[in-house]
Amino acid sequence: MTRGKGRFFSDNLGEIASGRPNLGQYVPVSIYRMMQYTIRDVLSLEYGEDLARKIIYKAGKLAGEKFCREYLDTSLDFTSFVTELKNLLIEMKIGILRIEELDLENMNLVLTIAEDLDCSGLPVTEETVCVYDEGFIAGILKAYTGQDFIVKEVDCWASGDTVCRFHISQ
Repeated sequence: MTRGKGRFFSDNLGEIASGRPNLGQYVPVSIYRMMQYTIRDVLSLEYGEDLARKIIYKAGKLAGEKFCREYLDTSLDFTSFVTELKNLLIEMKIGILRIEELDLENMNLVLTIAEDLDCSGLPVTEETVCVYDEGFIAGILKAYTGQDFIVKEVDCWASGDTVCRFHISQ
């Protein structure tokens, strides 16, 4: 794997089928969360919560851009693109996407993700925790439109809701 800047590319993720012929590509959600939240904890302890959140957001954004370019058809109209995204998120067991509000003229959206990979089922802590998802969504939209978006989680399982709700604007 290439070290340094720009090493996250789909061809660097390996040949999962040949590398894991018996165990396959799936792991329990709890293991994924253990990895994500321990990285977040270490970043927070070493650099402070604000910088940790910024780093996690940036990582999510990079992943979202790569995910969009690798798995989605960016030539589709917005409605078809969102349909493809919804179906893929379900197929990959990432979450169930629903658009609650849409203002295409101003590119303002409110969307929810149910059964979110990052937080559904977490204990209620009165905080939103899906910073990676904020970046991931921003990255997908950037790769699709070529423009930057502000994505802010306003409701989360960890804040006591049953879905993650994101306000998105330019």
